[in-house]
Amino acid sequence: MPSYRVSEPRRQCVFPFEAEPRAVAGLRRAVGLQLAAWDASAIVDDAQLAVSELATNVIRHVGEGSAATLVIEDDADHLRIEMHDTSPVLPRCRQVDSCEESGRGLALVAAISNSWFAVSTVSGKAVCCDLSRPDLAQEESLVRQRVERGTTLIQLYALQWRSPEVLPIHSVPAVAETATALITDLLYWLADRGCDPDDILDRAQMHFESDLGASCWSAVGRPGCAERGT
Repeated sequence: MPSYRVSEPRRQCVFPFEAEPRAVAGLRRAVGLQLAAWDASAIVDDAQLAVSELATNVIRHVGEGSAATLVIEDDADHLRIEMHDTSPVLPRCRQVDSCEESGRGLALVAAISNSWFAVSTVSGKAVCCDLSRPDLAQEESLVRQRVERGTTLIQLYALQWRSPEVLPIHSVPAVAETATALITDLLYWLADRGCDPDDILDRAQMHFESDLGASCWSAVGRPGCAERGT
């Protein structure tokens, strides 16, 4: 991933890149790390989805290898995402037939953002969207929801597939063993469907670290950041 710069106090981050399919995963990862640093982990998923769709549009409609720049700017209550490219053609959101495999990018961006727009620039155009930032209480609530979903999933998996010797799963070793088995099964399932398990693991780890950084783990009754060495 190319180097990038962060401006203060505007909290603006600029990611120049070449429009190649392999660059999209790097952009997602870089955005996740930057939003974690800005305590904006609650909107990581939406931001990464918007960035993926906007970058993919550059690849498809401007051309592979073309120069592009992603700009993200943080404010007190929202995050702005700007995708700059060298084409002067402004995009439009259109109706897509259910049988079509492409053309939904801007519709997705419009659905997950407060608003989106495109403007002409000196070198081409910029496609932008704004995402609302939830407050700290909402972020902590999202972490709690993840923990509760994880608890339910582990319990159901253990009851269905684990041997009676590891039940109930109240001890740390039993939980770790059951979680490892569950994750392994999911990796086999992903590989069977043509997904890259390593990429999924990287994205999951990034989301976890991002949520952890925002909440300091206090939202789920765990030791604070200082006690965990972060």
